[in-house]
Amino acid sequence: MKPIEEGKRANRAPKAETVQEKEEVIDFSKVEIEPLFEEFVDFETFSKSDFRAVKVLACEAVPKSKKLLKFTLNDGTDKERVILSGIHAYYEPEELVGKTLIAITNLPPRAMMGTESNGMLLSAVHNEEGEEKLNLLMVSNKIPAGAKLY
Repeated sequence: MKPIEEGKRANRAPKAETVQEKEEVIDFSKVEIEPLFEEFVDFETFSKSDFRAVKVLACEAVPKSKKLLKFTLNDGTDKERVILSGIHAYYEPEELVGKTLIAITNLPPRAMMGTESNGMLLSAVHNEEGEEKLNLLMVSNKIPAGAKLY
């Protein structure tokens, strides 16, 4: 026979570990963003865009290019997707492997530096004190490759 206390403990959900992260303080007073588009896009046009979560399987600098990174991605299908992105000034390839990113996957293929790019990775861009800043959109690794965004 188990003591009453042990039985009660066994039925409780485990306590969630609390992780206290130090949040970086950012001074947004020096940030400039582009104005919003005044022209509307109708819902039917927007709904044709296929945004997906993609997992970075490999990432490498494109030879003879200062800007381009070549991403090999899992897009939830049985075929690897290659997307080239001009973000090498902001990221080193090795820091992106294993990350979950957001891509638009139904753009027509585009040849760049002899390689076909099949989509576009989404980034947030702004200017800060005259310098362009770029942040590649990264989401939780709990989101599976191929998950559709709405």
